[in-house]
Amino acid sequence: MKKLVIFGVGLIGGSIALALKKARHTAEIVGVGRSGESLQAALELGVIDVATSDIAAAVRNADMILIAAPVAQTASILNAIKPHLAASTVITDAGSTKGDVMQCAQEVLGSQFSQFVGGHPIAGAEKSGVKAAMADLYAGKNVILTPAAATDSQAIQQVKSLWQACGANVSEMTAATHDSIFAAVSHLPHLLAFALVDDIASRPNAEQLFGFAASGFRDFTRIAGSHPEMWRDISLANRTALLNELEAYQQELRKLQELLQSENAKGLEALFERASIARNNWGESRKQNQ
Repeated sequence: MKKLVIFGVGLIGGSIALALKKARHTAEIVGVGRSGESLQAALELGVIDVATSDIAAAVRNADMILIAAPVAQTASILNAIKPHLAASTVITDAGSTKGDVMQCAQEVLGSQFSQFVGGHPIAGAEKSGVKAAMADLYAGKNVILTPAAATDSQAIQQVKSLWQACGANVSEMTAATHDSIFAAVSHLPHLLAFALVDDIASRPNAEQLFGFAASGFRDFTRIAGSHPEMWRDISLANRTALLNELEAYQQELRKLQELLQSENAKGLEALFERASIARNNWGESRKQNQ
């Protein structure tokens, strides 16, 4: 790959660029974005080699285009690049939802949909923006690709190689399976954290409550410091699966409420025991796989 174009040089896109540079990848990295100030910062930090708002010039002779912008911007970016795409240019993304992205790519790209490979890196941080980018963000982390039946096998391999060069472990699944899984283990926890902090912050004694909050509150709500625009887009894009998960969680809360109302000590302890064992087993499994 001689030329990689990144739309959205923030934490995700910037970390890919830094990882490739750390791996001594020789591709020219071109950054495209909404904010000239952010692109200039990326240029000054050495994250990208070229910054431009000229989409035709950016896409010209590109081997690969990576969309690392919020998922709601995917359609407008695909429409903007479509007239300038070469037949061999591979397009991929790093969005946290995949069903909506894959459908959008198919509708916009038409015959060139075979060159689109949906992707999602399972890595991130509370901070956003190019200044938060890290060369080792993807080292040892999982990246999921969601190719369609029509996706070109060489395009899949090129995107897989990109992420492997960043140190990531790459796997594949359908977009529907992806969205169902991450509604449960990623999107729902973010909503719960946002909701709890919003609830505490809206109370008359919020200052007092935050003043006494300690490590438990900190750990549970850490992800509520994430990018609001990004999580707005993710929540709406995966709303069907997320609504199902919210209903399931509400049923669990109702179970807890009933146990408390009936002062069912054995029932509470049994629920806590099941959850504790499952959480500890998961933690040990992660340690062994690292």
